[in-house]
Amino acid sequence: MQISVLTSTYNRGNLLKRLYESLINNSKYDIDIQWLIMNDGSTDNTKTIVKQFIKENKIKIKYFEQENQGKMFAINKLVDYATGYLIIDCDSDDYFTEDAFKIIKEEYDSNINEKDIYGLCFLKYNQYGKNMGNEFNKKKTTMFDLYFKEGETGEKTIVFYSKVRKKYKHELEHGEKFITEARMYHKMDEKYKMICINKPIMICEYQEKGYTKNIMNQFKENPYGYYEYFKEILQRDMKDAKFNKRIYAIKHYILFSYLTKQYSGKYIKNITNRLLYYFLLMPGILKSMKI
Repeated sequence: MQISVLTSTYNRGNLLKRLYESLINNSKYDIDIQWLIMNDGSTDNTKTIVKQFIKENKIKIKYFEQENQGKMFAINKLVDYATGYLIIDCDSDDYFTEDAFKIIKEEYDSNINEKDIYGLCFLKYNQYGKNMGNEFNKKKTTMFDLYFKEGETGEKTIVFYSKVRKKYKHELEHGEKFITEARMYHKMDEKYKMICINKPIMICEYQEKGYTKNIMNQFKENPYGYYEYFKEILQRDMKDAKFNKRIYAIKHYILFSYLTKQYSGKYIKNITNRLLYYFLLMPGILKSMKI
C-alpha cells in the first residue's frame, strides 16, 4: 500500500525534520510512503533542508516550489501528483505518532467492505498528549453531522481515499489564499461518509504565526471564501443541528456579510434560522464594525 503525504510549507524549514523523522519511523510498517512538499514562497532555508532529505534517500520525496499563494492553492496542486491509494494532508508543524501508519493500515483493512466512504477520520493530539477535541460517538458519519449535529469539537486527522479525494479541490474566492478545509469536506459529505476511529495518528504543535493563532486576521483577509462557506451551511435544512451551532453559523454569516457587503437572508433554508438571522442582524453588524 502506498500513502501520499501532502505538506505545504512557508518558512518552516526548522520544523520539517520532525515530520521527516516521523515518516521514517513509520516506514517500517511495510507501507510505501510518498511525501509531496510544496514550498509556498519561503525565504528561509527550506529548499536546502528538503534537498538534504532527498539526498538521504530514506523515503520517496517530491519537492515543488510556487510563489506564495497559500496552503490551499498548494494542496490543490499536490493532490494531482499524489499516487498513493490513501492521501493525508500534514502541516509542517504537525508530525505522526510512532505507530500511525500501522493503525491506518489496520483500520483500512478492517473497513475495506464499507461502501461510499471518502476516508478514515482519526483523533489528533497536541504535543502534551491531550486530545484536541472529543472522542467520536458514531463509527460512520459525515464531517457536517459530526460538528453540527453530534457535538464534536476540536481538530481531527482525515486519511482520504485517493479515488474520492482527487475529485475535489479547495474552492478559493476572489484570489484569496485561505478557506477552511470544512468547505471541501461538506461537499464530500453530499455523496460519501467517513469512518471514525478513536485513535490518534497525528501530533499538532501550533505556531505563533500559524493560521489558527491568527484566525481574525484570516477572516479579514479572506472574507469571500468564508462568506460562501457559511452561506452554504445555511442553505442546508439543519433541522437536527444543535442550537448553538445554528447560532454559530448565523453569527459568522452576518460577520462575513458585513466584510463582503453582501446582505441577504434569502439563502437561509430553515425558517427558524431565517428568523434568527433577522433578529441577530443589527447586533451582529454593530459587533462586526468593531473588528
